[in-house]
Amino acid sequence: MADLHVQAPAKINLHLEVLGLRPDGFHELAMVMQSLELADELALSARADGLLHLVCDQPSLPTDGSNLILRAAEALRHRVQQPELGADLALVKRIPVGAGLAGGSSDAAATLLGLNQLWDLALADDDLHALAEELGSDVPFCLAGGIQLCFGRGERLEPFSSAACPNWTVLLIKDPTASVSTPWAYGRCRELRSDFYLEREVDFEERRQSLRQGPLLAALAGQRPLPPLRNDLQAVVEPEQASVRQGLALLRQAEGALGVAMSGSGPSLYALFADPAAAEAARAQLAGALQAEGFESWCCRCSSMGVRLDRDAA
Repeated sequence: MADLHVQAPAKINLHLEVLGLRPDGFHELAMVMQSLELADELALSARADGLLHLVCDQPSLPTDGSNLILRAAEALRHRVQQPELGADLALVKRIPVGAGLAGGSSDAAATLLGLNQLWDLALADDDLHALAEELGSDVPFCLAGGIQLCFGRGERLEPFSSAACPNWTVLLIKDPTASVSTPWAYGRCRELRSDFYLEREVDFEERRQSLRQGPLLAALAGQRPLPPLRNDLQAVVEPEQASVRQGLALLRQAEGALGVAMSGSGPSLYALFADPAAAEAARAQLAGALQAEGFESWCCRCSSMGVRLDRDAA
């Protein structure tokens, strides 16, 4: 029996705006991310020999040092200068791989949270956030979860909190044979859209403020209908990826959809619905077409939480 179980939720981008290039070569972004109930599960057990051993129920996923789970564990051991700490880690993979849903980043965040507890390190949230930032741009969000405004590379978080925040359900689809390289997507964005890139921090901040005060956050607060969703990477991926074009066209036919978009750099696509019944009805409506085009599909609620200890499993 594992000592701890941690849930590692997927995310979608409700907004992804490419503002320009940073001095470090990364893109400056303005995003709104939302956690989903669709989640991987990481089981952790302590071991006394200082080894870190990872297994996964999906054979195609590497379990060597290239996996973010082991990189997170190594980073945590290095941070506390205790190389003798060891653990067995077992991952149940439910989030599609390479899908723009931050599955790997969420698994890394789950590792930080779980091992901090398992090894009784008592690191503060700020310490875990700093480690998360080193591991990847989406890892800090996955650690925090819920709805967050995400700036910089995505690591600068501003929580969104509203008592009226909608409890949407997502119809999520992905062609399992399709993949999109995130570096390629950002490189293509730079090729096609760099004429629109901003260069000054004052201009970046103006766009951030426009997002904070814009129609999307007003819709999240229940003050107005949902505006069209924006993903600047979708604008460059959709014309060049047939599965993205086909999937978006199908989702736009769904009755009751509040908004349709690609998540991250794709190729996962989603439609937002007011409740689970509406999402399941749309999934049934599109079932034949989705099957014919080779799409897998999921219905899952939006979530107010990031990675979390699974008390029931423990």
